[in-house]
Amino acid sequence: MTWNVLISPNQLSPKGLLLRKAIIVRLLEDVTNKTASKGHGYYVAVNQLKAIAEGKVRELTGDILFPVTFTCITQKPMKGEVMVGYVDRIMKHGVFLKSGPAESIFLAEKLMSDYKFIGGENPMFMKEHSKIEKDTAVRFKVMGLRWMEADRQFQLLASLAGDFLGPL
Repeated sequence: MTWNVLISPNQLSPKGLLLRKAIIVRLLEDVTNKTASKGHGYYVAVNQLKAIAEGKVRELTGDILFPVTFTCITQKPMKGEVMVGYVDRIMKHGVFLKSGPAESIFLAEKLMSDYKFIGGENPMFMKEHSKIEKDTAVRFKVMGLRWMEADRQFQLLASLAGDFLGPL
């Protein structure tokens, strides 16, 4: 990947090593703040810094723009993929799960194959000797996904229809 990293004049130093450190720190901050993109998925970690090109000074602000090339570990959910998530919220119509950086995964009651909602102080879904309650680890299949530009994240629709899917 190639990104432009902006360094302000107060971060500049006559020692070149401090400039390199400032560029790396700023790159890590930018990757952390961006969270995800539609094309790459969730940014997990910067893996390797490949190159830092020559900086260009912005005349109005005095900031310096450095084109930086690096490799990055990403996670992009795909339709049909089997994932493991943890129950975050339980409602009458389904369950919201979190899995790694993906925080908006909905498992609808209709896609839970024979699980029945049981309300009360600690709501849950039950089936024979199995139950899904808050903080339960659940193996699920991604039925669909949608990129939400405003939130910079994916919304996933999950299902338990299939072999070896359900609470772990």
